[in-house]
Amino acid sequence: MRNLITDVAGLKVGHAEDLGLGSGTTVVIFDEPVVASVDVRGGGPGTRETELLNPAQTVPGIDAIVVSGGSAFGLDAASGVQAWLREQGRGFAIGPARVPIVPGAVLFDLLSGGNKNWGRFPPYREFGYAAAANAALDFALGSFGAGTGATTVNYKGGLGSASAQTTDGITVGALAAVNAVGSVVIGGGPWFWAAPFEVDREFGGRGLPAHVSPQMLEPVIKGVPGANTTLVVVATDAILTKAQANRVAVMAQTGMSRAIYPVHSPLDGDTLFAAATGRRPLADPVFALTQLGTLAANVVTRAIARGVFAAEALPGDPLPSWKDKFGR
Repeated sequence: MRNLITDVAGLKVGHAEDLGLGSGTTVVIFDEPVVASVDVRGGGPGTRETELLNPAQTVPGIDAIVVSGGSAFGLDAASGVQAWLREQGRGFAIGPARVPIVPGAVLFDLLSGGNKNWGRFPPYREFGYAAAANAALDFALGSFGAGTGATTVNYKGGLGSASAQTTDGITVGALAAVNAVGSVVIGGGPWFWAAPFEVDREFGGRGLPAHVSPQMLEPVIKGVPGANTTLVVVATDAILTKAQANRVAVMAQTGMSRAIYPVHSPLDGDTLFAAATGRRPLADPVFALTQLGTLAANVVTRAIARGVFAAEALPGDPLPSWKDKFGR
């Protein structure tokens, strides 16, 4: 186990970023089409193809999921991923034509430093293509891909991941691009809200403070409305219907609430995708699905903390990283 979403059989992850631009893209590429759904809790989402993931809609499987910086400009990243998949002969067959199905979502990093004067066309389509071509089982955490320009209210945000297995041997993993409106730490830190769910000191082993004061519970949010959004992909090797994947997405959103305070504000775009690569059957449709959704929430919590823990401040970043203040 790598403690990454790629512990789930049947997928790879790739990044592309430009440090001078201060932004980037991350893509989850599936080996073959997978069942997927989505749950959107933020009040200001930027998404593509998410309506197809409604259990009532027709398309049965998707080829990739994109999470990107760039706000609405970053939606172009999915076109680059589509181009790469088309070169591989992938896509939903309609007669002789094939259309790769690539849902995606974006976060706002346009004010996080870097030179965003990219000219006529934004670079995200090329980021998407490069990220797809770079996809592998091992990938970097922190200030890479969609986490490059991410921030929280008080520290640098970043890209995190975590994984676990149910008692039945089903694997579930999460990938999170953490650009939260609120804080991932209690007070000023170093304690993470996610501390009760930490495994093997994966984000520093600092535990919880001896006492949580009323001041620590005062909500602190970014001063620029809309400069937010945490994006998450949850994957499992279970065999799920689209409706079951939707239930996993709904349950996994609990992980955001455990790790970020406050969360799901009116101008967040907080979005969570859930995908099933279909390698292992559930023992039953109720209790096993409940265990899977519960564990999905846990790995989301951990992935969010790991993203901030691994992040590094880049030139021009307006905020320090957690490591700048507390080390490892």
